[in-house]
Amino acid sequence: MTTIKTRFDGRVFVPEQQVNLPPGTEITICLPDTFVPVEVEQPLLELLNSLQVLPPNPDWPADGAEQHDHYLYGSSKSP
Repeated sequence: MTTIKTRFDGRVFVPEQQVNLPPGTEITICLPDTFVPVEVEQPLLELLNSLQVLPPNPDWPADGAEQHDHYLYGSSKSP
């Protein structure tokens, strides 16, 4: 028997590694009687939260979003 770790996305089971089966193959998944939820990691959310506690950088341009072409590519500032 082969064991494959999967995650349930609310609709389907998604294998965490490649499974060498032809499309349409039927398999049986045996679920345990008790379930212990695994804590989901949210690295981007953690990064965002950690960035919000940093003080503002006075060297960053205040119009960076408006004038991103100027700061990224050196084009003229738009009016």
